[in-house]
Amino acid sequence: MEWGTLVATLGGAVIAISGTVLADRLRTRQEVDRGLGARRREAYIDFIAAAGAAHTQLRGLAQAPDADTDLESASRAALTDARLYEVRERLFIEASATVAGAGQAMFEQLRALRSAVAAGAPVSSPAFHDAYHPYIASVWAYRVAVRDELEGQSLSPAVFGWHAWDGKERCPLCNGDLAGTG
Repeated sequence: MEWGTLVATLGGAVIAISGTVLADRLRTRQEVDRGLGARRREAYIDFIAAAGAAHTQLRGLAQAPDADTDLESASRAALTDARLYEVRERLFIEASATVAGAGQAMFEQLRALRSAVAAGAPVSSPAFHDAYHPYIASVWAYRVAVRDELEGQSLSPAVFGWHAWDGKERCPLCNGDLAGTG
């Protein structure tokens, strides 16, 4: 047997094995990336859904204040009952830094809204709206961050015919048009 043939055969085997190992690593990495993307998407949706549920409960408390209701306890329960703290922790584990930051900003604005409700601010009060509109803006900032990360597509208020995300331009109370449809 000639050495040239042996070296060529061994070289071909090394190339074939290397190609197989590289292809397997790339396939494994893609599967891991798909799994991470799916987990992130689920965490992102769970977080905004929990925040939405808490917001709905807070709004209900502010719309129909009951003299017998302890608004401080009820408003705290709104966040707890919606599992917001639990899904927020999951968000911090799964999310990119950008989305985690947007989620934390949204959480802080929701807590400010909770404080306004706990203080007895009804839905039609300036105190409620001073907390509500920054919260809505932060919800949209979170959505934009998630959309940008997952789909690489931007979203702006102009897409909806709005000037800003906070909703003030469509708010009858903030525009002094209490008879409007907002």
